Amino acid sequence: MTNAERNGGNEKSYAGSQKEESSFHRKGSHPKPSRPNKHHNINDELCYINVSGKQYITTFECLEKYPQTLLGSNDREKYWIPELKSYYFNRNRDCFERILTFYQTGRDYKTGAHVDMELYDEEREFFGLNRIDDDDSLSNPDTMLLIEEPSQNSAIKCYRNVWLPKRRRVHRFLMDPRSSIYATAWHVLDILFICLSITLLVLETDPSLTKYFTDKNEEAYYYLYYTNVFVIAFFSTDLLVRFLTWPNTLSFFPNMFNILDILSILPFYVSVIADTLDEHKVGADDGSHKTYVVLRVCRIFRIVRVFKFIRHSQDLIMIIKVVAHAKRELSLLVLLLGIFSMSFGSLMYYVEHAANPEQFSSIMQGCWWAIVTITTIGYGDISPVTWQGKIVGSVVLTLGIVFLALPMTIIVGKFSAVYENEKSNTSR
Repeated sequence: MTNAERNGGNEKSYAGSQKEESSFHRKGSHPKPSRPNKHHNINDELCYINVSGKQYITTFECLEKYPQTLLGSNDREKYWIPELKSYYFNRNRDCFERILTFYQTGRDYKTGAHVDMELYDEEREFFGLNRIDDDDSLSNPDTMLLIEEPSQNSAIKCYRNVWLPKRRRVHRFLMDPRSSIYATAWHVLDILFICLSITLLVLETDPSLTKYFTDKNEEAYYYLYYTNVFVIAFFSTDLLVRFLTWPNTLSFFPNMFNILDILSILPFYVSVIADTLDEHKVGADDGSHKTYVVLRVCRIFRIVRVFKFIRHSQDLIMIIKVVAHAKRELSLLVLLLGIFSMSFGSLMYYVEHAANPEQFSSIMQGCWWAIVTITTIGYGDISPVTWQGKIVGSVVLTLGIVFLALPMTIIVGKFSAVYENEKSNTSR
């Protein structure tokens, strides 16, 4: 596609436009994309880029200084929209303005808008800026130039020019297994440690193996104990480094995955403190009992280690996002289930209580029976014995199938639509 065709043959001159004045030239053997003929008017030299509805205008000469990037190569043509007469990208506009500034100046200037650095790294990878040779300023984070105000002292400049790029690189190493082969190896190691910790958790509950985890006189006790210590040390180090390299410290703790990681290692440290207090016999007997209860409660949180797998699976994360989008439909399902279980559970209690007081001893028992029946599970632990109760049971079973099937179709449709949308956004 020629530039004249791309711009629809528009013959208007662009007043006030100037050629890019830059001595920044590319070195290397990358083939340059086709340039417009010198006899074409100035509009043939302009490149129109639409980013999420906002129009940007630059020149092809400016972009093609970096032919190995997306905008500087012919790969951009697949994003050309004839109706808009521009290239269209459904990307973050703040990040794109910073990327466009790099094309224009050859340096990564810090723009006025706040840009999340993790998001900016993703946008930079999408537009292919990571493929620029090592002699360019943007490809090497340690030499990235961030233009700051002259009033800033050298300590602040050193912090922003040296520490911040390294921190972003470490953070990306821990969060993105696709960033490098070493990052992939680290994530595989993390998964292996998760499997090991879950295995120890399961084996500890086996009656025939419990003594090896609790009795210090057993030879295997210390092997298992120090294995668990090594696993917790690995998780703690990973969590601490992620906290130190997190782009915004205030947003670290509200993050669901960080909360799960904290809860997964918390029981170990609580048990260590409890054992230390017990050895020194701190407090009275009642205090020891309270410590034991707290310890039992905290050990329940070890189950959270299973959920650490979610962070390593994009599909599981996508499903969580889909559930969040479909919360209105799920709320409808829960509401219907609550109404039916309460109504028919109360009815069954009054119908069956006189003839079957052991099974239908309260309305709560009736609600349990209603939930099991509506969801078509049917444990059989509670069942009506009178003919009136059997009629009610038949009505509950029939209505349960009908009324649960109606919102379920809505939920499945919503789930499929949101899942496909999230999948397409992730693949971009």
